[in-house]
Amino acid sequence: MSGETILVVDDEAAIRRLLAGVLKRADYEVIECDTGREALRLAGARRPAAMLLDLGLPDLDGLEVLQQLRRESATPVLVVSVRDATEEKVAALDLGADDYVTKPFDGDELLARLRAALRRARPASGSAPAVLGDIAIDLDRRRVTRAGEEVHLAPKEYALLAELTRHLGRVLTHRHLLRAVWGPAHEQDVEYLRVAARGLRLKLESDPARPQLIRNEPGIGYRLSEPTPSGGG
Repeated sequence: MSGETILVVDDEAAIRRLLAGVLKRADYEVIECDTGREALRLAGARRPAAMLLDLGLPDLDGLEVLQQLRRESATPVLVVSVRDATEEKVAALDLGADDYVTKPFDGDELLARLRAALRRARPASGSAPAVLGDIAIDLDRRRVTRAGEEVHLAPKEYALLAELTRHLGRVLTHRHLLRAVWGPAHEQDVEYLRVAARGLRLKLESDPARPQLIRNEPGIGYRLSEPTPSGGG
């Protein structure tokens, strides 16, 4: 949506300029800062549509900024960081980041992830089913169809698909999904998750060996994605 304001938080002026240029060419308004405390102040005062957050800030670590922000705000946050360790990504996503982009980044991919986060943040216009290619997921009726034919899912398969659908396009960590579907006592039982994801792929994917819908983020979790035009077979 043209004219939305994005808060860019990075202590490197060159990175802020680069991000601002990418955003402005896509018709976003941009505000910038270089510290965590100023990011929190601006998030409260200016109410940006989304935040692009570096983790290596001079005063507060970006994870702490994210944790404090989430106490008061659901503003979409895309972490944009040079840190690429799996544990850093998991920590950010578990604390409420909407996505994680590593530097150096591709501008078009960054914009696509930002648009997806903004779409998820907008109020739903109704309770229409989510439609992903030939798959329709109707959470109100607890009904899943493929090419118009109902797909019968095991209870845990449906619960996993429902949780992914509620956060369409967002990476959900193993811990998040295990807590949501199996309960806190099963946070470490990743094999449960793998079995349910495998079952969903067999029933929903055109080619389960090359999944287009239920995407694995190695070591991190899963996301439900719209199938790409060239994928699926």
